[in-house]
Amino acid sequence: MGIAITLAGAVLVAGPGWAKTPRPATPEVASVTWAELPREAQATERLIRAGGPFPYPKDGMVFGNRERVLPVKPRGFYREYTVKTPHARDRGARRIVCGGLEPKRPEACFYSGDHYASFRHIVE
Repeated sequence: MGIAITLAGAVLVAGPGWAKTPRPATPEVASVTWAELPREAQATERLIRAGGPFPYPKDGMVFGNRERVLPVKPRGFYREYTVKTPHARDRGARRIVCGGLEPKRPEACFYSGDHYASFRHIVE
């Protein structure tokens, strides 16, 4: 059984066989305005609020947030959507992840241009 201790904004987790590794208690996520997003991301965000139709079968699937880059929420809170990448032969690396109880009315949306390595909170 592990022990979690909050200390100066970090959570220290210790348990049998675990290293004592600090991690942020709440991730810091930079922001980006809607107008600063690539036009393909703007189009995806409009589709999300319209409820689709989405161009990729995986759009709208649950995003697990396993790396805990986004604020921690219950499973099923976040959903992921593909942002088209010009000239890409596959889905590319760009995504929007939105969270909330109603997919068409997300509480918060985040843009990733690097396949979930980093996120920016989309603000108006």
